[in-house]
Amino acid sequence: MRILFVGDSMTVGSAGDTTWRYRMWQHLNAHFGGPYRIVGPRTALHEDSLDYADPDFPERARRHLAGWGEGWLQLTPLIGDAVRKGKADTLLVALGLIDLGFYTDAAQTAENARRFLAEARTANPLLRAVILPVIPNIRALTDPGFAAECARFNELLAKTVADLSTPVSPLLLATEPPEWTLDRDTYDGTHPSASGEHLIAAAFADALHQGWSVGAPYEPHGANPA
Repeated sequence: MRILFVGDSMTVGSAGDTTWRYRMWQHLNAHFGGPYRIVGPRTALHEDSLDYADPDFPERARRHLAGWGEGWLQLTPLIGDAVRKGKADTLLVALGLIDLGFYTDAAQTAENARRFLAEARTANPLLRAVILPVIPNIRALTDPGFAAECARFNELLAKTVADLSTPVSPLLLATEPPEWTLDRDTYDGTHPSASGEHLIAAAFADALHQGWSVGAPYEPHGANPA
């Protein structure tokens, strides 16, 4: 299994962050039980920082295609090359919040998600993907229009996954963490704290296990489990 993490600022992290990618790496080491590799063209946090909270997080496991301020819109032109060069066969995708916040409405964002998947499948027709719905941030508490766009996009994303999933290239929609709390699970109303990192990793790990019998149900490792 060759895994490519794809996301925006919630996935790439910034200096001093652990990242949910790290939590997922720990989980795979403990529960996957087979050979795997994390692939991708990037290894750094925001602004090219390499100051991960755990310096023992190895470079080979830091690989990703994620960026601060980058969403479906920006990563669609890059995904084919990343899949091709990394020989990725499994995508774990957390995108959409930055798109809805700055670039596109729900319908346009959903269309970009379809383009993204088409580009990824051009590089590997047997690709499978787990996609996380948008987790609304603090803006949704005070901006009803933005909250409605997040909800609408998640509806369209579910339809996209259902429409495009095939037996040879299956897609899974992860379950948005139902117990997500901004005060506990983010450090600024958007970006995940340690408990938020565990919840995001759990959403992907549980989808992989339930949908494709990959690994096991998520069990937190390290400090500050959710």
